[in-house]
Amino acid sequence: MISRSIVSSRLAVVFAGFGLLLALGCGDDTGLSRRYPVSGTVKYKGEPVAKGQITFAPTSADGRAANGDIVDGSYSLTTATPGDGALPGSYNVTVVSVEADTTKLKEVAKGGQFHHDKDFGKAVASAKKLVPSKYSLADTSGLKAEVKAQSNKFDFDLTD
Repeated sequence: MISRSIVSSRLAVVFAGFGLLLALGCGDDTGLSRRYPVSGTVKYKGEPVAKGQITFAPTSADGRAANGDIVDGSYSLTTATPGDGALPGSYNVTVVSVEADTTKLKEVAKGGQFHHDKDFGKAVASAKKLVPSKYSLADTSGLKAEVKAQSNKFDFDLTD
C-alpha cells in the first residue's frame, strides 16, 4: 500500500511539471510559436514612403507570412495578432504603395462593398504607383530578410 505522503509528493511533482509546461508555452491562443518584433523604414529614392503595405513572405513551406502598414516610411509587422512580429526564418519582402482616387472607388462601391466589375477594375488600374511595380512581387523585388529570435530592424531603400 502506498502512503499518503508519497501520493501527495507525486501529485505535487505532476502539477509542478504541468505548471512549467504552461509557463513555457507560446503565451497566446494562436497556436503559433513565439513571434519576434520586426520594424523598420521604407524609403524610395531616399524619401520615406508615405503609405503602403509591406509583406514578409516565408521562403520555406512551413513558414507563415507577416505584414504591416507603412505610415510615413515606418512599419511594424503582424503575423496573427496586431504588432506581434514574425516567426524566425528567411523571408522574401514585397512593398506595395499606391495612391488611388477613392472618390471613383466609392462611386463604384454599392452598399459599402466594392464590386469587381469593369468600373472597379478601371478605378484600381488608374491608381498611381508610389514605388515601382517590381517591388510588389517576391520574385522581382530582390528584397530579403532573415528574422532572428530577437528584436529585428530592417530598413529598405528602394530605387528604380
